[in-house]
Amino acid sequence: MEIITGIPQGWPGDEAAALAVQDELRGRVVRDEPGPPPGTGLVTGVDVAYDDERDLVVAAAVVLDAATHEVVEEATAVGRVAFPYVPGLLAFREIPTVLAALDRLRSGPGTVVCDGYGLAHPRRFGLASHLGVLTGLPVIGVAKNPFTFTYEPPGPRRGESSPLLADDGAEVGRALRTQDATKPVFVSVGHRISLDGACAHTLELARRYRLPESTRRADSLCRRALKEAQQALTQPWLGVR
Repeated sequence: MEIITGIPQGWPGDEAAALAVQDELRGRVVRDEPGPPPGTGLVTGVDVAYDDERDLVVAAAVVLDAATHEVVEEATAVGRVAFPYVPGLLAFREIPTVLAALDRLRSGPGTVVCDGYGLAHPRRFGLASHLGVLTGLPVIGVAKNPFTFTYEPPGPRRGESSPLLADDGAEVGRALRTQDATKPVFVSVGHRISLDGACAHTLELARRYRLPESTRRADSLCRRALKEAQQALTQPWLGVR
């Protein structure tokens, strides 16, 4: 039976409280570790899908063998949206359900890849950093767009990259070409991994497609799980409560 995960007691309920939590946790991000070698151990993709009408968020975690990309384990969780929509604070909407999905894994998640941002965030503390600090895991942010940051297009070949820059000129990530002549993805440090390491992991996971295989698998799983949750809520005998 799929239980809808509740909002944790004491979870921030407004923008001011969430900003205070970001300020407190941002200083705990570790950026001076190289991280696990690409292609070794386990790597876990996490992603979420929403049903705003029903106030639901579904999180998926898919564990891959980092060398073969074979699926080792999958887990999902269904939760209530934990925070209103505020740009720059999206992690507060998702993290309780993402943590619930990770907690259901029997195997260790290894390195975690988020469909989102880490350091490449207006307050330098996106979902990948937030999740890393809370779990202690090495986490990478790989996003589909550059958010509010600027970059020069990287060269057209796989593996070429260019800095993702904030207004003050600071490098907050990289635009990384994962396939020849395709749009880049935007990689940033989450926690306990270097930017070079994050880019190397992303390339290792994107052997055939623009997006990392971990992200592709997690996206597919959370979409399926959302459909099942929606069906179960309209047909309660199917088991979601």
